[in-house]
Amino acid sequence: MNSPRDPRIAIVGAGLGGLTCARVLQRHGRSVTVFERDASPDARPQGGSLDLHTDTGQAALRSAGLLDRFHALARPEGDEWRVLDFATAALVAQQGPSGTGGRPEIDRGQLRGLLLDSVTEGTVRWDRAVSGVTPLADGTCRLLFGDGTAEDFDLVVGADGAWSRVRPALSHAVPGYTGVTFVETGFDRCDTRHPDLARLVGNGSMLAKGAGRTLVAQRNSNGHIRAYIALRAPQDWHVAAGIDLGDPRAVRTQLLRMFDDWDESLRYILRNSDNGFINRSLFVLPAPHTWEHVPGVTLLGDAAHLMPPVGLGANLAMLDGSDLAHALVTESSVGAAVRAYESLMLPRSVEAATGSAQGLDHLVPATAA
Repeated sequence: MNSPRDPRIAIVGAGLGGLTCARVLQRHGRSVTVFERDASPDARPQGGSLDLHTDTGQAALRSAGLLDRFHALARPEGDEWRVLDFATAALVAQQGPSGTGGRPEIDRGQLRGLLLDSVTEGTVRWDRAVSGVTPLADGTCRLLFGDGTAEDFDLVVGADGAWSRVRPALSHAVPGYTGVTFVETGFDRCDTRHPDLARLVGNGSMLAKGAGRTLVAQRNSNGHIRAYIALRAPQDWHVAAGIDLGDPRAVRTQLLRMFDDWDESLRYILRNSDNGFINRSLFVLPAPHTWEHVPGVTLLGDAAHLMPPVGLGANLAMLDGSDLAHALVTESSVGAAVRAYESLMLPRSVEAATGSAQGLDHLVPATAA
């Protein structure tokens, strides 16, 4: 068995939190292996634009030695919000960008690429789906793979998102539906192909809110606008409407019906998108979500504290990863490190979960303002 100074560490999930943890560990000379179910870095889309906060996401990148590289890629002008009236599209409020560039935007895919490039070659083992973990009597943990094989580690870190295969070793909690669904679509080369929408959105993000319905559009890099149609609706809203989510024309027609009293310049988002529609039901873990310490295993990011996507999740996941790595470097043993990390992360996540739930209620109000 490896000595406490050279623990065998496995991270399940090559997302932002898991990769931040791996990068900080390697920066301090520690070995780590990341297991990822996707076959390659480009196996699936990575999502939209993120604003990284100074005290969370940017603090984690500073610990990883990547803050300057982040600023070279980020878009400080993207830290801008426009709020429009849903019935007239008139500007109701405008915020940012801040003069200090405190929350610059970056595409999630660009940020993940930055982190992937920063870890040593071979750190991530692609196409290695994990089926579960088994804590062992000696304080270590057995990682079980989908192909029937297994490996033992001194610590297994579940950074594998909402439907974590590691979480059941610590908690019986399962995500529940929030009552809100995002339907995602997008626009390519928006400044030339969709100039009116580009002007409406500006350099950052635009939103318009009605009772139980919200439209959000955000600038991404390379002239792309990503849009989210947010609905307070049953998870099977499309079934009740009698439409097939695989039929973009039917989805478009139904959404236009649902927003029939909105200004036409906003309905453009529903009528003229270049991409199909992706249905994303929003789930959260119960709050507070805590657990009793179990030797050999812990969680970070959405696996630990799945919240609505209102600007906290990615930032907290990266801070989790950085904090855990620092604890593993500075504490006397793996067990002491995990206890120190969990004593910091769990209270922080409880507070954030409350704030993010309120944020979702503000983003998609049940009734008209």
